Amino acid sequence: MSVQVQPSRINVMDHSGKDHLLAVVSQARTEFYDLIDNLDAEGWQTPTACTEWQVRDVAAHMVDVTEAYLQRWALARGGQSVGSAIGVQDVMPHGLDAAAKKLREVPQQELIARLKRASDELFVIFDSIDADKWGGELVEHVYMGPLPAFIYMGFQLIDYAVHSWDIRAGLGRSAPIPGAEADALIPYMFFVLHPSTVDQKEAEGLDATWGVRVSGDAGGSWRATLKGAQLSYEEGSVAGLPVVFNFDPNDFVLTSFQRISGGAAIGDQELAARIRRLWFKI
Repeated sequence: MSVQVQPSRINVMDHSGKDHLLAVVSQARTEFYDLIDNLDAEGWQTPTACTEWQVRDVAAHMVDVTEAYLQRWALARGGQSVGSAIGVQDVMPHGLDAAAKKLREVPQQELIARLKRASDELFVIFDSIDADKWGGELVEHVYMGPLPAFIYMGFQLIDYAVHSWDIRAGLGRSAPIPGAEADALIPYMFFVLHPSTVDQKEAEGLDATWGVRVSGDAGGSWRATLKGAQLSYEEGSVAGLPVVFNFDPNDFVLTSFQRISGGAAIGDQELAARIRRLWFKI
């Protein structure tokens, strides 16, 4: 999987952008650690902007997904399969919630140390991904099935960047997702998250096109096409479309994850409202 981009933009979905992507993920991970390392017992159990999760549950979620990725990589490189993908809608949020809360009784420092050990192992794998493995090595995701190796770097950035925002909001330290992180997440929203989380019931009977503009150096304009409940994006002009959504990178990412309802919709407001309801939450 690769995406054509403007010449001035770093393509984080191509191996040429690997070093930049890894640097951004590493910074997001450091920020996450800074948030959780020195919390007292009250802070550890503070509710976050991620529904139903306290800070400890977010940290436990990171342990769960990081260890799961290590297991999937071991299976893939051992020539073993995990079987059919479970699916994303309904199943994924419930499964992740249960897995995180299962670790609630693990002491804070033990859980944090466990996360750091697993993350260090995963980053060794990330470092080893060359141009051939980038899109050619397939690793089975338990919910989404076989995915190219580089997608997991994007998933790690999603988790560290968005969940750091969740924790900051819960602790009363609200601030936008840092610019480099939000910028790097833009293509993962368009080409991974959005097409994978279309609610089939909401999309029923709706064939439509609309535009999305994202500001900034990593932004641009994209034309969305929904047909037969299948969603695709193509970068290009949005002139003449019935509705166009305008975002900055932070609001685009947080709206994609339904943390906020951001962006200004210009044009058909009834269609805009229906488009906003198209995705289920994970």
